Amino acid sequence: MSQERYPTITIDLTLDRSTAKDVVHGVLHAILFHRLFGIVKPQTFEILDVTLPGVSDPNIEKLVYDKVGVYWRGIDAAPNKRGQIIVTFSEKRPKKSWFQVYMGEEEVPWEKWIINTELKQPKTERDRQDFSAELSAALRRAVMTMLTHTSSDDGRAAVPLITNQDLSPFPLRIAICIGGEEIG
Repeated sequence: MSQERYPTITIDLTLDRSTAKDVVHGVLHAILFHRLFGIVKPQTFEILDVTLPGVSDPNIEKLVYDKVGVYWRGIDAAPNKRGQIIVTFSEKRPKKSWFQVYMGEEEVPWEKWIINTELKQPKTERDRQDFSAELSAALRRAVMTMLTHTSSDDGRAAVPLITNQDLSPFPLRIAICIGGEEIG
């Protein structure tokens, strides 16, 4: 059986305790802003002088808030302070048996976003300034990665046929992994 191939986009971020939640919150919102296809009510987040787009929707807000909470509790307790947030977009397809008998539906991924994070703490005020400048640059790169991918031929071709006007016409999953284990 052949393995499905779909785009996987990776964003690497080194975070500090004071901005980690805001950065993860903003990056998740920005990814969702670029990959939700219904009528999106936009909002913005200002993080370290970088403007990130977001989605103003109570269900999306709760999902992101909950996942940021799970991430924070996990990363704060992790000995190596490294984690991953994996956002997977899928489509529902008919599932058939060997004899082509319809067996219900299955979710088949069409795109995955991996946010690799590491939590570090600057020691001096000079370290903090350098750290903030580096994180701000990383956020700008992340936004450019999102824009470049979602507007590219590959990014557009990855999206399956949209058959309804729901905000999220495709199943969406956000997984939090700390130390190689999924949590929450």
